[in-house]
Amino acid sequence: MTDIGDEDDGDRATDAGRRRREFIRAHHPDRGGDAESFIAGLRGFDDRPDPAGPEPLPRVTIIPRQPWPTRLVTAAVQRLRHGKSPARVR
Repeated sequence: MTDIGDEDDGDRATDAGRRRREFIRAHHPDRGGDAESFIAGLRGFDDRPDPAGPEPLPRVTIIPRQPWPTRLVTAAVQRLRHGKSPARVR
């Protein structure tokens, strides 16, 4: 026989994961959502204890996009820092 409490924990875990994924799909800034409300909502999900148990829910990290001149300079500096690539044939 199975313990009903075990099934209930599994249902809560899948429900929490499903609600988190639905929130991300609906409010993600890449899909037109507001970045501030997205961050606040994810913090709310991350602050709650995970009913699933040992493995935590994955965290989402938001990295702001840099303006194109900054990206261009960064790419150039990285290219110069590494120097010339070694010859493929000697």
